[in-house]
Amino acid sequence: MLRKTTLLAPLILMYLFCCLATDAFGYENKTYNWSFKPEKDNKPVTTEPHYLELLEKHSSFFIGDTSKKEIYLTFDNGYENGYTEKVLDVLKEKEVPATFFVTGHYLNNATELVQRMVEEGHIVGNHSWHHPSLPEVGDGRLIEELTKVKERFTEITGVKEMNYLRAPRGQFSERSLALSNKMGYTNVFWSMAYKDWEIDKQKGGQYAYEQIMKRIHPGAIMLIHSVSSDNAEALPRVIDDARKQGYEFKSLDEMMLQKKLEELPFP
Repeated sequence: MLRKTTLLAPLILMYLFCCLATDAFGYENKTYNWSFKPEKDNKPVTTEPHYLELLEKHSSFFIGDTSKKEIYLTFDNGYENGYTEKVLDVLKEKEVPATFFVTGHYLNNATELVQRMVEEGHIVGNHSWHHPSLPEVGDGRLIEELTKVKERFTEITGVKEMNYLRAPRGQFSERSLALSNKMGYTNVFWSMAYKDWEIDKQKGGQYAYEQIMKRIHPGAIMLIHSVSSDNAEALPRVIDDARKQGYEFKSLDEMMLQKKLEELPFP
């Protein structure tokens, strides 16, 4: 059985490449670095008009409904630094859903945490196997990067679905958006973040709290990293105080359901 699986894997990847890459040839592959335009007073942000066009064209998004005080909590998990367990404890205690975008390295080295994420109702998304810039790799490599994460995730958890992609390094092109979308992924960018990933330059929980709270806004897709000790320390207070301000924490699945309901041809 193992031999059959080993033989089938390259054939499946070849089939995906033939079916998907052909459609990707017509798309521009200029590399863009994701960015948004910060606003003061906790107002929703926007981004470059061209980015908005590309995201809409390829069913991607970076922000939720800005008329509602809702926050979507997302983490990028390239490697484990000892704080994700504490983060999961807080999310469980506060009953807050989150999405964790994981790499191949994380799947192989934090297997039990990935299982716990699923068991406790969180979404696990794709952050690629090796964390390359997706515009800089060929179609075959891009397909392989995403397919390997999904296959390993299924091996670990038994869950076959993986619907969301966070572009490594925040780099994307029309080709990478189009090809990943044809593979069934929704590209999820973000509307708030701060420089929290440098583990040797942590500044304490109060600093993290202040950086996050001054950036929250209606419809926010929050990107933070669980490698940060500051974030792990600040998270309980962030959740409590955001709720005091009237915010609700929602999952990406809830956002997608709402989008689909709005597309139905009903008055």
